[in-house]
Amino acid sequence: MPRVCWPLINNRPAVQVVLTLALGGQPYTRNLLADTGAGSRWSGPDLLLDEQDCLLCGGFAHQPIVLGGAYIGSFPTYVVRVEIPALGFNSRVRAVAVSRFPAGFDGMACFRFLNQFIYGNFSDPNQFGLEK
Repeated sequence: MPRVCWPLINNRPAVQVVLTLALGGQPYTRNLLADTGAGSRWSGPDLLLDEQDCLLCGGFAHQPIVLGGAYIGSFPTYVVRVEIPALGFNSRVRAVAVSRFPAGFDGMACFRFLNQFIYGNFSDPNQFGLEK
């Protein structure tokens, strides 16, 4: 099974995804906080991203969502294409547009997204990884 690992960012688990800019089709790498406590397996978003990232990637506007955890209120959502090339992952996912993230991160990968993979530190406390 393919596996990809990333170093921790500010001692927190990170996942690196690639978005594709709508104009020019250039790859756009984002570092996301891997947050297994964000959302559930069946409901909620896959990712939390800055709204500008969603728009730059040609995200399709979707129904707003009401969040009640670390982010409280109603937020716009977008369907965006996300890739993790080392895993052969290329899929459209639901992203909620929020404006602030922990230092060093461009967004968050929620449990619904992470649960598609085997994830963890794979016996190295200085990294976080996904396996397909």
